Amino acid sequence: MPRQLHELAVCVGLGGEINTVYSQTMLDVTRLRVLVAVARHGSVTAAAHALNYAQPSVSHHLARLEAETGTKLVQRAGRGIRLTDAGRLLAERAAEVIGRLDAAENELAVYSGLRAGRLRLAAFPSALGTIVPVAAAMLRDKHPSVDLRLTEAEPPEALRMLRAGYVDVALIFRHDLQSPEGELGPDDADLREQVLFDEPVHLIAPADPPADSEPLPPAALTEMWPADLARFSAQRWIAGCDRCREHLLHQCAAAGFTPKVAFTTDDFVAVQALVGAGLGLALLPTLALRAARNPAIRTVRLRGTRRTIVAVRYGEPPDPPATATLLEVLRDAAEA
Repeated sequence: MPRQLHELAVCVGLGGEINTVYSQTMLDVTRLRVLVAVARHGSVTAAAHALNYAQPSVSHHLARLEAETGTKLVQRAGRGIRLTDAGRLLAERAAEVIGRLDAAENELAVYSGLRAGRLRLAAFPSALGTIVPVAAAMLRDKHPSVDLRLTEAEPPEALRMLRAGYVDVALIFRHDLQSPEGELGPDDADLREQVLFDEPVHLIAPADPPADSEPLPPAALTEMWPADLARFSAQRWIAGCDRCREHLLHQCAAAGFTPKVAFTTDDFVAVQALVGAGLGLALLPTLALRAARNPAIRTVRLRGTRRTIVAVRYGEPPDPPATATLLEVLRDAAEA
């Protein structure tokens, strides 16, 4: 990929939008990468280490970028530097542009046969502990030359990475009462979704509750309706990530009460440990229980509720061959 966009300049408008215009003024992509590295790592020294550059080289690129833009992008802060408001704005937009350039370079290499392909997948923790390893093993067996990179990210961050071109596929989830409109912006018309499967949601309770505890689900109970959660309104609850917490609040509200959230953690292993210790109740989906099951808990399936697992990719069809292969093995892993 050329280091410089010869006639294509990247301009940041006053409203933060990116405009591509033809101009004699050019922003050097290498210098944009340096600015992004400084923003990401917090110092010239750390950015130089990450880029494998000499520290004076990083300082030189920053100075040249300020000259090209005619804007102060960094300022002294004690012994280090920090980005100005203009610097942060340009760094954010540059990260998106560079991500797209890298993605385009990889896709062109795939189509031209220069290499089998590098695939980047962002997925939430319980998927990384269950279906993703199965899919990765299938991919290795079918196409051993494909280089698969995995990143752990909750759905909002995975979608941001997809928009910026840092990953090729984002594996996300949403609950039955959550719609995609809340997570898609006006510029997301090029995002395409493929539903892989739905999974049940369970009430998680301690297997051996304390004798003096508030009412808990009877040991013989294996299924219940969400409205039955009202029986446990006096219990403390453990909430997960933002969308899991939203799901918990909605289910409890539908049952006629507001839960007393005593702990919040997006670590499903910690959630089960807290429940097993008798510190509260929780809601967890099947994948979280398959990834790691604490013997100190028991589960009651909530009928009529579900979590949907969705693979999202960017751009118009058809997908690049490597991306299509990744989607295929994700579907196979989900069916398995």
